[in-house]
Amino acid sequence: MTLAEMQFVPPDLYPVSAEIFLLSMACLILIVDLFVRDKKNTLSFVLTQLTLLGAALITVFTSARLLSLLIAVTLGPEAAADLTPRYIEALGIPVGDEITYTFGKLYVDDLMGDLLKLMLYLTVMLVLFYSRAYLLEREQMAKSEYYTLTLFATLGMMVMISANHLVTVYIGVELLSLSLYALVALNRDSVPATEAAMKYFVLGALASGLLLYGMSMIYGATGSLEITAIAERLFSGQANKTILGFGVVFLVSGLAFKLGVVPFHMWIPDVYHGAPTPVTLFIASAPKLAAFAIVIRVLVNGLIVVSQDWQAMLLILAVLSMAVGNFAAIAQTNLKRMLAYSAISHMGFMLLGLVTGVVGGDARYALNAYSSSMFYVITYVLTSAGTFGMILLLSRSGFESDEISDFAGLNKRSPWFAAVMMMMMFSMAGVPFFVGFFAKFSVLQAVVAAGYLWLAIAAVFFSLVGAYYYLRVVKVMYFDPPANKTPITAPMNAKVLMSANGLAVALLGIFPQTLMSLCAFSLLRSL
Repeated sequence: MTLAEMQFVPPDLYPVSAEIFLLSMACLILIVDLFVRDKKNTLSFVLTQLTLLGAALITVFTSARLLSLLIAVTLGPEAAADLTPRYIEALGIPVGDEITYTFGKLYVDDLMGDLLKLMLYLTVMLVLFYSRAYLLEREQMAKSEYYTLTLFATLGMMVMISANHLVTVYIGVELLSLSLYALVALNRDSVPATEAAMKYFVLGALASGLLLYGMSMIYGATGSLEITAIAERLFSGQANKTILGFGVVFLVSGLAFKLGVVPFHMWIPDVYHGAPTPVTLFIASAPKLAAFAIVIRVLVNGLIVVSQDWQAMLLILAVLSMAVGNFAAIAQTNLKRMLAYSAISHMGFMLLGLVTGVVGGDARYALNAYSSSMFYVITYVLTSAGTFGMILLLSRSGFESDEISDFAGLNKRSPWFAAVMMMMMFSMAGVPFFVGFFAKFSVLQAVVAAGYLWLAIAAVFFSLVGAYYYLRVVKVMYFDPPANKTPITAPMNAKVLMSANGLAVALLGIFPQTLMSLCAFSLLRSL
């Protein structure tokens, strides 16, 4: 080996600017917290929100692709063609390829990743605003560790979204998982929270083992852990199909646990119920975006050649998840457990789009199918954040508003908040014309186009079953007498954000095309 070949080539750090900034700020907040004595942790909260806002700005203004897309959506294609080059030149944004690799192809920067990260920042900021009042009322939970752990979990999700190597996927998954284990156990005085954290940790370790074993078998079959290299070797036929088949089974099993689909769902109800509600809100929203990203990276980008194998597995997982999730949710009286089983059914519905991407070796349906799944997961995260945000809003010191009966007569106590909660329930049930209806419709459209009519009929049936328990919550709010007639008080920022969240669910239902186009175009430029 010559001296020139041995020289170290430094990686391009420009595509990872947001990750570097967020990591640096998380460490800074940890240090600042050592010297600032503030029971309300106002400085940690403000710095965390500024960190997420800064990461969002960095992601937008370091990506010519994303900036061009946002301008096109906001002002129209003609304005984008005129303004984008000037903005890019003024800001000094390098105009490179559609897809950029760095760190020896361990990391990929593309439009899908940029868009999902932007949604991730907005979701986490929303979660922190909703959680603020709840945490301040509970001294045992008013700790700055909540904010730093949230930032490290966000960093793990960012790594997952941009992973182009199976080891990078694993690092992102573990950074997220370890942060979530600690967050679930944040309230050390709570027995249910400690028990939920232990269950989550043990089952998470088992899932990580499945994921690693699957990765090792794929390495044995293809001789590479790099996702693009795996795809190339599968296309050229340089893989041991027997070992590869076993590897795909273990890999899908590990990913299914992260998605929380049947039969790898056993942790979802206990963790949702036992964890403090702000942590449940976080788990129920942001990680879904990262889980969708690694499914696209690993299965679609890396293993598309064996799509018939993993699509068959996802089909079984999707149907079981919709069946078990919806029927089990009917029997729940605790709202958090009901939403946990609801999340299982929603992730099963989201998988339908991934199941119908390639039909008989024909990938012409792929973009429509995968973009429908992406649209579904983004809208579900938005609706789920608003639903758990309402639970936090109604909770007060010494009282957890997590039973369905706690919402009795909400319309008499606060007609506006009852209307917002009704929007969330209608959206999750798929009632026209809320965004959840168009999310389900887009997935069903992709399923029917791919020729799976029976699957679409099954999905509609399970959605009708799910509508029962969502409408039950609406019935309780509007027709049951309130146990407490005290008017609801909440911080102004929580009221404004909750109202904005509810209106977003309604308006995206009336004008869904913009977000649909964002999802489709980002995948078109990334796959």
